[in-house]
Amino acid sequence: MRIGKLLGLALGLMITIPVLVAAEAFREDHPERYTVVEGDTLWDISERFLRTPWVWPEIWHANPEIENPHLIYPGDVIRLVYIEGEPRLTVERGLREIRLAPGVREEALPDAIAAIPMEAIRPFLNRSHVVDGEFFNTAPYVVAGEDERVMAARDDRIYVRRLPAENGAGGYTLVRRGVAYRDPDTREVLGYEATYLGEMNVTREGDPGTGRVTTSTREILAGDRLLRMPREPSRTRFVPQAPEIEVDARIIHVMDGVNQIGQFNVVALNIGNDDGIRSGDVLAIYKAGRVVRDPETREQVTLPDERGGELIVFRTFDRVSYGLVMRANRHMNVLDLVRNP
Repeated sequence: MRIGKLLGLALGLMITIPVLVAAEAFREDHPERYTVVEGDTLWDISERFLRTPWVWPEIWHANPEIENPHLIYPGDVIRLVYIEGEPRLTVERGLREIRLAPGVREEALPDAIAAIPMEAIRPFLNRSHVVDGEFFNTAPYVVAGEDERVMAARDDRIYVRRLPAENGAGGYTLVRRGVAYRDPDTREVLGYEATYLGEMNVTREGDPGTGRVTTSTREILAGDRLLRMPREPSRTRFVPQAPEIEVDARIIHVMDGVNQIGQFNVVALNIGNDDGIRSGDVLAIYKAGRVVRDPETREQVTLPDERGGELIVFRTFDRVSYGLVMRANRHMNVLDLVRNP
């Protein structure tokens, strides 16, 4: 439900919040104003003003006087003001210094701030993918390298089979079967991680066809698969938001081989597009309650689940999604619960 109402403002956008909602939404130690600096994220700024950063979209409304007001830039000023007793957040575009001189002066504009730390998720935006088991039975694959080499790397020639008759432009990503993502309750395989190896361009079609490796992060072997994947992620700009669905899922894998999960770790969840999850959805993480023995009755008692932090979903597949842990109040582990915030 939208809780703000649009107000025009010549140099910014104004967000109105009902007093009752504002009393619950704002932190007691919120600043009266904040100037955005390079390196800020939307999550960071939201946390300065709000108890729950993911409600930001609910109070953010587009001002038609500003081109794409959902983008915030270094130098912009965010203010909390009261008009007729109602709290309002205003965002004013920072003034840029302009120097006049003969001739033409070109100057790059600053980039809009990201919603979350992009350096933590960038490798998973354009290099990670989840596929079903049938993919490995039907996808094009490497059959051999040049000159009887067992392994191939950047600039090497490789030979591939099952290339489509109409290859088209764009080349392929080279992948290898990775971890199987299983539902923790049914043990059903929800998908397989397609581990990124590098990229190649087709230089000659046929069966076998020929390709040249353009990028590689590890050795490429016979049997590795070719995956059509867009060069750029479908969505790199998003804002934290509450899910539109009821979520009751689990963390099923943590990337980079770590055992305990903390802030800015990337995790896989057993929920995806088919369930209605979206990039930008914020989920609460709960540590599952331990089972203990009551010292008086000798019964087995399950302790309450304890909230451990929040994560934001940044990439979704059919039955699996990837999330970045934004806040961790305690150590968390695989199989911990994720729910609506």
